[in-house]
Amino acid sequence: MHMRAMDPAPAASKMLFDSPAFRVHGDGRVERFLGTDTTQPGLDAATGVTSKDVVLDAATGVSARLYLPVLPEDGRLPILVYFHGGALVLGSAASQMYHGYLNSLASRAGVLAVSVDYRLAPEHPIPAAYDDSWIALAWAASRADPWLTEHGDAARIFLAGDSAGANIVHNMAMMAGGTDHDGLPAGAVVERAILLHPMFGGKEAVDGEAPLTREYMEKLWTLICPPESELGVDDPRLNPTAPGAPSLRALAGRRLLVCSAERDFQRARAAAYYEAVKGSGWPGTAEWVESPGEEHGFFLLQPDRDESSALMVRVVAFLSGQ
Repeated sequence: MHMRAMDPAPAASKMLFDSPAFRVHGDGRVERFLGTDTTQPGLDAATGVTSKDVVLDAATGVSARLYLPVLPEDGRLPILVYFHGGALVLGSAASQMYHGYLNSLASRAGVLAVSVDYRLAPEHPIPAAYDDSWIALAWAASRADPWLTEHGDAARIFLAGDSAGANIVHNMAMMAGGTDHDGLPAGAVVERAILLHPMFGGKEAVDGEAPLTREYMEKLWTLICPPESELGVDDPRLNPTAPGAPSLRALAGRRLLVCSAERDFQRARAAAYYEAVKGSGWPGTAEWVESPGEEHGFFLLQPDRDESSALMVRVVAFLSGQ
């Protein structure tokens, strides 16, 4: 009896990146294990904050979730533009974790928040995330949405973000303070910025940085940023203190808050960034907050912890001008 040979099993795709959070295969497939959950906007009964989603660019699908707290009797609200974390690969403004955080932050700080849903790498490599974030910042500053028109104060724009989102905050502040691009609308002022557990990297180690952290960032940056040059992880977008990077004196704003945690794998880079800003001649005031005993992103993953509450109190105070 003639037996047909079995078809060979398809060759396994080469793995370009393998981590507990996501995998990227050589054939372009991306498996995301975190940050894929979503929740709908609307009225949050616990805080009284109302949210809605707005598409900012129909061509790219870039959107934002707006958060409007209970309004004061008179006056406008500062506009907080928030950028979520996730290594520029994970997460969304609609994720339950960020939705809860923004409801709480908008309520307690009394800000009209714009949480940006930028495109993710590697499907949309850098500079997509930065381009989308700038479009969102300029849109918020223009007060194009009725909520922003009626209740937002473009003369008091605050930037905030965690991890990769904190990296975006730095880059947006540099762009807002620079002169090599179209600026924000007249009258719009970036006043304060908060970097929560920022994601940075670089070829040369900084004091206290673990070799594994540098290796991880090199592999990640290669994945999300096409090799347009030989800069690699010394690309100023990832390493603001790299040789030839623009002066940090260009940062927009008058106050900067850099937050890290004692066991944050990115703590060394965050501390180096803070010291570099202080030593750059930047005319604003830079402040440092470190959460003892905690790890990267703990305040989002476990918002009910004592240190999470303490950090929220500090962030709210900073946004309130204290």
